[in-house]
Amino acid sequence: MKKVLVIGGGARESALALKFNQSPQVDHVYVAPGNPAMTLLGVEPIGISEAEVPALILFARDHQIDLTFVGPEVPLAEGIVDAFQEANQPIFGVTKKLAQLESSKTFAKDFMHRHHLPTAASKTVHSALEAHAEATLMGLPIVLKKDGLAGGKGVIIAQDATALDDAIDQLYERHPSATVLLEQYLDGEEASVMALFNGQNRVILPLSQDHKRRFAADRGPNTGGMGAISPLPQFTANQVQSAQSLVDKTLAGMQEDGLSGQGVMYIGLIFTSDGPKILEYNMRFGDPETQVLLPQIENDFYQMVTDLSNGQQPDLTVNGRAYACFVAVNPDYPESGHKSVPVIVPNDWSIGTWLPAGVNQIENGWISNSGRIFSVVSGAPTLSEAVSKAKAALESIQGVLDYRTDIGFHALKA
Repeated sequence: MKKVLVIGGGARESALALKFNQSPQVDHVYVAPGNPAMTLLGVEPIGISEAEVPALILFARDHQIDLTFVGPEVPLAEGIVDAFQEANQPIFGVTKKLAQLESSKTFAKDFMHRHHLPTAASKTVHSALEAHAEATLMGLPIVLKKDGLAGGKGVIIAQDATALDDAIDQLYERHPSATVLLEQYLDGEEASVMALFNGQNRVILPLSQDHKRRFAADRGPNTGGMGAISPLPQFTANQVQSAQSLVDKTLAGMQEDGLSGQGVMYIGLIFTSDGPKILEYNMRFGDPETQVLLPQIENDFYQMVTDLSNGQQPDLTVNGRAYACFVAVNPDYPESGHKSVPVIVPNDWSIGTWLPAGVNQIENGWISNSGRIFSVVSGAPTLSEAVSKAKAALESIQGVLDYRTDIGFHALKA
């Protein structure tokens, strides 16, 4: 029997650990650091930080881990995969070099232009003066992206001159030497396509849609994600195919550039009147999209990942159901410094309905320790049924938690 180590501690890692644990080949799943409530899923949090790479390698060696799977972007960008590979410990994820497609907005944009991948026109600037001048030439509305990892919160859309000036001045006041990408604003509906890959072999998953903005009707600040749905019934089969084709075009570009490797590719895209265009690359599973993608997979997920690692092309079978994920958050989220709140988990919720993220154990139960506290996931024959079930589950909880009530509204109004 096999042992798996999942790196990370949020609801995405809860979903990954649960999926690996469902494999008939796997008898133990560890999560590093995990969170205490993951024990309710039948997996074991071990408390070693994702930044403690030597300790993780030692743990993997001592516990004879057959596969380590990396969830978050920061350890990938800092080279955890390279370190495991040098220690001859099996791991699935992208190298530090390949992670630049996520960790550097300018690296990714240069890659897209070089390989003629559809994306927004852009300009890279290095000072407030240059940003003001170039933005004036590009026109409004305009998108600003600070280079580097942003945890899903690094995009500013300036609709008017006042908002643009304020955004540039505030950004450079905080980061005087920042490299910033100015992008043409694209109009359309966003979606995500994710794939597991090794070289040219890949498994492309159904399209999903994150809900980044904090409040209903896509109002308020960007967050790490307030909910997700998958698949997306509002898009035609041709639209889905055109979006998924960007995976193979990206893999071809990676091969040309000597960037081949293995891991997860996440293409954030927007459907414009000219077809899908790439907004960004992430080189790992998204959160909360993972929570609605993995339940669709009928294959043995452990076998799928190991087949890819061994250079084989796995098949994908999905169950044809629709999934909705609602993220329960602290009422003050995404502001920092919020107080902990009680977390109630109804006893009649099945495993997989509730996926813990920022949850700690106290003497009489559970308490939050972050802004995003847990995900509630529901599957059904139709998206409207899945949304209703997930919402009803959240409504059954009495407490101070907050969540968006309109997850899936783009698809359901189509």
